[in-house]
Formats: sequence, structure tokens, C-alpha cells
Amino acid sequence: NKKAFVELLFWKSPATIREMTEGYGSLREGEGAARSRVLPWTPQQEQELRELYWKYKEVEGEDVIAAILAHLPAPGRTRRQVVKQLVRL
Repeated sequence: NKKAFVELLFWKSPATIREMTEGYGSLREGEGAARSRVLPWTPQQEQELRELYWKYKEVEGEDVIAAILAHLPAPGRTRRQVVKQLVRL
């Protein structure tokens, strides 16, 4: 590819560099950018998140997000994902 030098002018992640050197599409599933994909929130999960927020938002001396994470039935959600979804809602 004669224009590959243009790609070298910009900062790259290690996964992107690996793809450039080993060929595009060379990353196996579960590595690099594919690993960081977040599962979308279903309407039922959003409703449960709203209910948990309203339940725990007025509790004094307790971390609201920690309480939500402890009672959230959807496993594998991180604190950051919950906060981001609450802000979006």
C-alpha cells in the first residue's frame, strides 16, 4: 500500500499497530478493541437502573453507585458504565 505512510503520522493504539503490521482483520475476537465493546442496555435494565437510583439516591452516608451495583441484576456492569448510563437517562 503506497499510502500506508500516512497512517504513521497519527498516534495509534497497540492493537491498531498490530493490525497494520500483521494485516487488517488479524486480531482475534476478544483482543484489542473487540474486548472493550460494551453490551447495550436493554429497556428492562434501564427501568431497573432507574428504580434502583430512585431507591438509593436519598440514603445518607452510602455511595449510590455502589448500592446500585450491589443490587443490579445484570452482571458484568462496571461503575463507569452505570454512571454513564445514569447520566444518559
